Amino acid sequence: VQLQASGGGLVQAGGSLRLSCKASGRIFSIDVMGWYRQGPGKQRELVARFTYDGTITYADSAKGRFTISRDNAKNTEYLQMNSLKPEDTAVYYCNMRLKVSLYAAFSDYWGQGTQVTVSS
Repeated sequence: VQLQASGGGLVQAGGSLRLSCKASGRIFSIDVMGWYRQGPGKQRELVARFTYDGTITYADSAKGRFTISRDNAKNTEYLQMNSLKPEDTAVYYCNMRLKVSLYAAFSDYWGQGTQVTVSS
């Protein structure tokens, strides 16, 4: 299983970006889809997350500005980021907790990270 993230880039403060993350390979079911980020000199932190029952969790810093969504048929998740701020600058990682067969355990998979840079 591989997760391929895309959509990062350089944007001015107040601008928008949309990140995408597609999972490929043998996938039986996906339990959790989420986005994390790691800013310079900081630990990786949760930005937004979907659980299997549709519950969505946002970091306080993302509420009202970011929207997580998914396309189950395409095993793809998205993160729409609006009103971006310089403090949103980070490498963004997608994450999926999934299993590859009925009897397999759920495991965490990570994308390669995509850089988001917000200039002031």
